Amino acid sequence: MTLTKEDMIKSIHDQIGFRQNRSGDIFESFLEIIKQSLENGEEVVISGFGKFYVNNKNARRGRNPHTGEGIMIASRKIAMFKASSVLRDKING
Repeated sequence: MTLTKEDMIKSIHDQIGFRQNRSGDIFESFLEIIKQSLENGEEVVISGFGKFYVNNKNARRGRNPHTGEGIMIASRKIAMFKASSVLRDKING
């Protein structure tokens, strides 16, 4: 089963008791803080959970799978997540 954004908002509503739309606003604000920090090149560390950060991928040669033609894939930035040891321990029992 996949946990969706809507499920997380409902969980905030159920656990804390805020109205559904207030819970949604809080969750959206939380996500916006993370997005803004990553956009500014900052790491986001949540103790006991993990670290979000931006990683640079260098340009590289690739291949179009349909035609087999070689192409150049441009350099880019990607969002990464590394789980904390606490989270890894919980996942692994």
